[in-house]
Amino acid sequence: MLDITKDIQSLTNFRRKAGQFLKTMKRNKRPLVLTVNGKAEAVVQDLESYQQLLDSAARGDVYEAVRQGIDDVVHGRTRVARGVFDDLRRPHGWNNWASLNRDLTEFHCA
Repeated sequence: MLDITKDIQSLTNFRRKAGQFLKTMKRNKRPLVLTVNGKAEAVVQDLESYQQLLDSAARGDVYEAVRQGIDDVVHGRTRVARGVFDDLRRPHGWNNWASLNRDLTEFHCA
């Protein structure tokens, strides 16, 4: 959690005491907001906290993908896989997996 009394600093002050701020961020795991002319311009944080943020965002992407998939099933926006594969094979004359494998082998060897 951000502590606005300690975690907002001017860029000038950060430059002067960068080592001290880095040690503090590593210890307390809180980001530091840097200001220029009184306006927030950047956020700095220790590497471990940043990696945790990336990991959390990645998990959120997976959860969102699952949520969308469930929503598709609930709203009937899915198809049986066999039907999809049949539709993919039909225009190419692949009536069964053996003909598909044969054609792919010929394509790969050509």
